[in-house]
Amino acid sequence: MIHILLVDDQHIIRHGLKSMLESNADMQVVGEAENGQRALEQIPALQPDVVLMDIRMPVMDGVAATKAITQNYPDIKVLVLTTFDDNEYVSQAMRLGAKGYLLKDTEPEELMMAIKSVYKGQTLLGPGLFEKAIIPVAAPTKNSEPPPQLAQLTPRELEVLRLIASGANNREIAESLYLSENTVKNYVTNILSRLNLRDRTQAALFAHSVFGS
Repeated sequence: MIHILLVDDQHIIRHGLKSMLESNADMQVVGEAENGQRALEQIPALQPDVVLMDIRMPVMDGVAATKAITQNYPDIKVLVLTTFDDNEYVSQAMRLGAKGYLLKDTEPEELMMAIKSVYKGQTLLGPGLFEKAIIPVAAPTKNSEPPPQLAQLTPRELEVLRLIASGANNREIAESLYLSENTVKNYVTNILSRLNLRDRTQAALFAHSVFGS
């Protein structure tokens, strides 16, 4: 059973989401909050598995709430569900620890699949949102120093990271560098570990911030 906390300032939205989600036998809405602050107050008692988070709310918005939740409750997955697809919102939410970002026009079946995916630890972005996530960090200043974490990577790992930034998958990276896919997977695992990143999406965002597009 996936326990879900709904965070949205509109009661009618929360009511509709609760009815829809609880039609799935694997999901239970354990609480509702009208802003990020109320969500944080309820989390210790409710212990949700997934927080379905709006972005623009009074008192505390979804970005600030996402940061607080992921810092204080790392096992809780935050999935943003909002009408706003601004570059800054998408980028900030993902960099601060959200496991996914979807728009409210997402089909019900897709939303339920997304909840199950983030519950399992996967990261996802709605259609067209990956580009928005990387735009704000894709143009480093000319005089900026490279992040010190890069010193932990070998030259080959840096090559793999650059190709991740370009959008290449493991097969394409393997073909480009004349490696096996298993070797590429090992490099990706090492990169995530050394840079303290959760997954490939975070690696791509980090790489864009360093190398640009």
